[in-house]
Amino acid sequence: MGAFRAGGRWNDKGTYVLYTSENSSLAFLENLVHFDMEEIPQDLYIIEMSVTNEDLIYLIPDSDYPKDWLNTDNLACKILGDQLFSEHKLLGIKVKSAVNRSEYNILLDPLFPGYNDLVKIIDVIKIPVDRRLI
Repeated sequence: MGAFRAGGRWNDKGTYVLYTSENSSLAFLENLVHFDMEEIPQDLYIIEMSVTNEDLIYLIPDSDYPKDWLNTDNLACKILGDQLFSEHKLLGIKVKSAVNRSEYNILLDPLFPGYNDLVKIIDVIKIPVDRRLI
């Protein structure tokens, strides 16, 4: 609900998107950059998921990234993401992480037909926040 309520780099408010990462360390970093120092929780949780049909996830080619895509207020990123999710023809899109551009985030469309059959939760793992990261 966070991306729906507040929007994200690749969606505007009102578009349902589940932001996920290829691996747990990137997911951890992606979360940490959004907390204020005094609000960082003692623990975070990683939800391990599987996607049955990865062919339904579209990799955005480098040439399609908007100019200045790293700018969090770049409306072109939001417009592109909203456009790709508007017709619910893609289970998700794969985009470079702004935190670590050599890794990817997978943005899932929870309104995609058959989503609950294609995306499964495997495990929920509690991860204490190492205070040295703060």
